Amino acid sequence: MTVFLLGVGAACLLGLGFVLQQHAAQRAPREQLLSYRLLLGLMRSREWLLGIALMICGQVLSALALNAGRISLVEPLLATNLLFAMALARRITRQTLGASGWGGVLLLAAGVTVFILSGAPTGGGTEKGALRHWLVFGIVAGLALLLVSLAKRLPLVREATLLALAAGLLYGLQDALTRTAGLRLDNGGVVFLLRSWQPYAVLLIGVVGLILVQSAFESAPLKMSLPALTAAQPLAGIACGVGFLGDRLVLTPAALAGEAFGLACIVLGVVVIGRHPALPDACLEAMRRQAAEEREMTGTR
Repeated sequence: MTVFLLGVGAACLLGLGFVLQQHAAQRAPREQLLSYRLLLGLMRSREWLLGIALMICGQVLSALALNAGRISLVEPLLATNLLFAMALARRITRQTLGASGWGGVLLLAAGVTVFILSGAPTGGGTEKGALRHWLVFGIVAGLALLLVSLAKRLPLVREATLLALAAGLLYGLQDALTRTAGLRLDNGGVVFLLRSWQPYAVLLIGVVGLILVQSAFESAPLKMSLPALTAAQPLAGIACGVGFLGDRLVLTPAALAGEAFGLACIVLGVVVIGRHPALPDACLEAMRRQAAEEREMTGTR
């Protein structure tokens, strides 16, 4: 029960924090996209700082949840952050939930429940060999880098989705490394932890992920980025948990079918909720201004 409470509490704080961050980031200058200067500029916004504070508190709760339970159990719970993001966005836009919104809510809740019951995550708490550790790390980080490279060639709206996917992959990897760091702290103490590379990788991935997320929030409406982020993080986290943390899922045909169905419901629910009007097109006005400026420049030529 403790893991469930910590996971859902973390999801609540993360979802609320993401909405406040996007509401502030959508006003940032376009030339700061994918740059550390974006973070420096956003630090002047109280709304963004509040969103970051909520996100940090959510990450602390998620770290406690990961320390208390298996990553394959915690990650699906963290995917519910979109529900809390939608609740705050609904207050901003003052739009009712509607049939599609409730459908997305039920799909996401059902997906989390079915995956956990079917997979019955067990084990965990035992690091695998360095080869598997670095192999999984390289695959996830490489996919994130590939997505960022592809995003630079696309229009802003589509770029936001790929940047959010890349950030979600990195956040899933960060969750797994946070769990690894916790294990090293429990087994060897603070000195052993500080001699390991995992805590420093957690910090570095956190900064890179934050830049990607804020750039995605700046580029397009929230519904183009947050669903992708929410879907990618648990998938990457579960893959890392099984890959190098010793998590085990039931692999009978019936269990595999249930796990696949649960993950499909999670992804579909995220997409349905992300397309709901309650997730505001917060930067639509900024996009219109950009288009007007481009037309004005074309006219002067």
